[in-house]
Amino acid sequence: MSCLFCAIIAGDEPASIVLETDDVVGFLDIRPVFKGHVLVLPRSHHETLVDLPAPLLEPLFAQVQRLSHAVLDGLDAHGTFVAMNNVVSQSVPHAHVHVVPRRRKDGLRGFFWPRTRYENAAEAETFAERVRDALKR
Repeated sequence: MSCLFCAIIAGDEPASIVLETDDVVGFLDIRPVFKGHVLVLPRSHHETLVDLPAPLLEPLFAQVQRLSHAVLDGLDAHGTFVAMNNVVSQSVPHAHVHVVPRRRKDGLRGFFWPRTRYENAAEAETFAERVRDALKR
């Protein structure tokens, strides 16, 4: 079976990459809850959190923590929403963590995630650049 996220990691599919380490990749969600929504995932293919080998937990969640800070700082967000679906509501079967910028009174309630789109690739790249720059601080 072909995995979209593995294709992105291999460079075979385009994505607005914001983070790359030996073990982890982060890129913008193409259908973000709010603009700047980042997906953080292990480079190696594991379908769910349950399948993720224990040695990858620390590298993955250390980068989730870094990106949470970068999204706050780089996007002037008030907070972040960090979530991980396993099987149900998991549109791509490759373990990944959502880091979503939040603002007070942004309209997000419960687990209803309205989605938006970037106007174009240039706008997506602008958000990706802001998060990348914040990671350097």
